[in-house]
Amino acid sequence: MQGGRTVTHRVSETDAARIARYRPASGMLSPRFSGVPSFMRLPVLTPAEAAGAIEIGLVGIPFDGATTNRPGARLGPRGVREASTGTRMLNPATGIAPYALAACADLGDVAVNPIDAAETCRRIEAFHAGLRAEGVVPLSIGGDHLVTYPVLRALGQGRPLGLIHIDAHSDTDDSQYEGTRLTHGTPFRRAVEDGVLDPHRSVQIGIRGSVDAADERDWACAQGIRIITMEEALVRGLPEIAAEARAIVGAGPTYLSFDIDALDPAYAPGTGTPEIGGFTSREALHLLRSMRGLDLVGADLVEVAPPLDPSGVTALAGGALAFEILCLLADAVAERRTR
Repeated sequence: MQGGRTVTHRVSETDAARIARYRPASGMLSPRFSGVPSFMRLPVLTPAEAAGAIEIGLVGIPFDGATTNRPGARLGPRGVREASTGTRMLNPATGIAPYALAACADLGDVAVNPIDAAETCRRIEAFHAGLRAEGVVPLSIGGDHLVTYPVLRALGQGRPLGLIHIDAHSDTDDSQYEGTRLTHGTPFRRAVEDGVLDPHRSVQIGIRGSVDAADERDWACAQGIRIITMEEALVRGLPEIAAEARAIVGAGPTYLSFDIDALDPAYAPGTGTPEIGGFTSREALHLLRSMRGLDLVGADLVEVAPPLDPSGVTALAGGALAFEILCLLADAVAERRTR
């Protein structure tokens, strides 16, 4: 199971041979600081090349045109690629060796329009709809949190998804700045309205910080979204809230979205809307590892803004957390293969 032991899933010889072609370059053969950086040092493929070949695609979405505070997340994919070159083959905490379970590749970046949020959403949705059609599970790296909305539209058509959302903010506003409905504060409201996200199978963890009005979270709660504030998480503890989150999403198809501002700014200062009192890096790792075994059909990591953190610690956290999420996705892919 876990405890440092390698996870074993039944993989046929044919699948094993195919999977072996799509894994990171070995740090024992070439230094991790060499070569052109890709997510986890994985091979870089176009979506066309990935069709029928891989099971998990890592995708950059370099867009922050919907941020309402400090920009910079457009450079998140580039920063996370660079930082993620330090990840290795095996997660010793969970025993998951993701590249032995699923064929993975870096699929490059969505061709966003940096000054047109609606057009960018259309492009993101089309890109991810193509991946879904080919059976490729996406791990998308933003970008601001609006990018999650079109990904959910692509993956949730015909089967509303459950949601594990780890963040400082609920992101269920109706609009911001005189009726603007496409911002990084509105993605989950839009997704519920579009019928691609099941609010009764959605949980938001770590929500905190000051708000503009007392009723700011009322809409989300009225729809059935479970909000676990940071204050509640502190009192109840991570194992208990993780167990509740797992029970809420159940066995159905689920999406995981991790906003880097879920971390306290001491651990991730490079983000657009930092909120003190967040998770430590260690707590975030534990929380993600507690989500193992869910039927995850996609995930993202958003709001890493490298220009706001010259130290690089935020991108480092982003790369490490992306690897943890990749482990969860690979485990889910391997489990579905046995059904």
